[in-house]
Amino acid sequence: MSSSTRLLVKNILALSDRSVLGDCSDLVACLPVYGEAIFLQFKKDIDKSGIIQYNDWIGGTGLKILMLGWELPPHNSGGLGVACYHLAKSLAKAGANISFVLPYTAKHDVDFMEIIHATSLDPIHRFGASAYDSKNITSDIIEGKELGERLSLRDIQRFYGDFVDKHVEGKDFDVIHSHDWLTLEAGAIAKRKLGVPLIAHVHATEFDRGDLEHGGNPIIHEIEREGLLLADKIIAVSQMTKDLIVAKYNIPDDKIEVAHNGPNPIDRDYQFENSNYQFLEKKKQAGWAVVSAIARLTVQKGLSHLIRATAMATKFNPKIILLIAGDGELRDELLELSADLGIAKNVAFTGFVRGQELRDIYAISDIFVMSSRSEPFGITALEAASSDNAVILTKQSGVSEVLLNVLRYDYWDEKRLAELLVATSGSTALTTEMKINVTKEYLKISWNDIAKKIMDIYNKTMQRRRNY
Repeated sequence: MSSSTRLLVKNILALSDRSVLGDCSDLVACLPVYGEAIFLQFKKDIDKSGIIQYNDWIGGTGLKILMLGWELPPHNSGGLGVACYHLAKSLAKAGANISFVLPYTAKHDVDFMEIIHATSLDPIHRFGASAYDSKNITSDIIEGKELGERLSLRDIQRFYGDFVDKHVEGKDFDVIHSHDWLTLEAGAIAKRKLGVPLIAHVHATEFDRGDLEHGGNPIIHEIEREGLLLADKIIAVSQMTKDLIVAKYNIPDDKIEVAHNGPNPIDRDYQFENSNYQFLEKKKQAGWAVVSAIARLTVQKGLSHLIRATAMATKFNPKIILLIAGDGELRDELLELSADLGIAKNVAFTGFVRGQELRDIYAISDIFVMSSRSEPFGITALEAASSDNAVILTKQSGVSEVLLNVLRYDYWDEKRLAELLVATSGSTALTTEMKINVTKEYLKISWNDIAKKIMDIYNKTMQRRRNY
């Protein structure tokens, strides 16, 4: 740090209220996190008024981030869009000026970043071509009147990449932040055009999404491999994901940083609407235990194992009801499996839910199970922890790296899961202790802390690139 910058920081410390700066009481120490550009703007504002509050200047005056993503709430089909939203919001709070490029056109209630629409299409997931639908990426399933009669997911990726290529022309960005495989090619295009670092944020790999026998779509494997090799830095949402990237793609260990996802902020104004699940309220009053699972109905989520385990558990405690929220290609198969095992009355399917209905599921639930075969992180487990649920996770989930007061099992061990369901559904003392302890862990996790870590990754990657 230059002597002039150090003097500037000391002057800022003298003029400002340190308490509004959160965890950073020493701005010199915080400089690598927030960046010198922010402090230069801070100085300008101080020169104008002599007194300044942190929130008056922090947004939009720091690093210029070109963020590439495939979805944002409320037009999301899973946790990727949720993670992108909360991360971007906290990055903006930490000083980032974000331009977020989406592949569709829709309204988003967002005031902390610029949202750019790469095409005039409706939200992509409505056509069965979300960030998770990797099997048929060349199938013409998307209706695009202006772009062509019928389009494939690969077509949209190409349109997206072409748009990014034109959009960045003559613009000034400090970093490109690309979320998952769908935007990696566009990220590489922007990197070549802008000459700035590309950060590849891996929320899941095709090895997670694909079935265990075949390992997923080879086209996507190639996109992931090339994109990760081209990236200047990789962010993995868990150590489990980092280890998989190193093992499967031969990426150097020191090129990858782990930044776990954070929780959704607790809605203090939320009130349970019991009309949505009156039948479950009545069952709870009669002594039933509600077990919930919130997931896409795909092979990755391991729900067939959960249903079989529930069938075993109901032989010991028939007052268990499994509530499965989500939609996907295995819906009919899972319905049939429940009937074949004779537990149709113990399993309820809600379909895809969001908003009030989703919060109501967490509120009505006693026990939350994440049964995934391979879950890079698993934000739903954090949401369940915040909603007074005892939590059961597979050992193959990244969120188990941050939630320790949970019960864990191997995804394939249906007998062990059945034992855990019987134990938790039959012991109020056990579930109460689990709920108290996991809530304490949840409260320690913050998107703001995660954003600071990622800002540090930005700055260090930029510095390393400048030194070459």
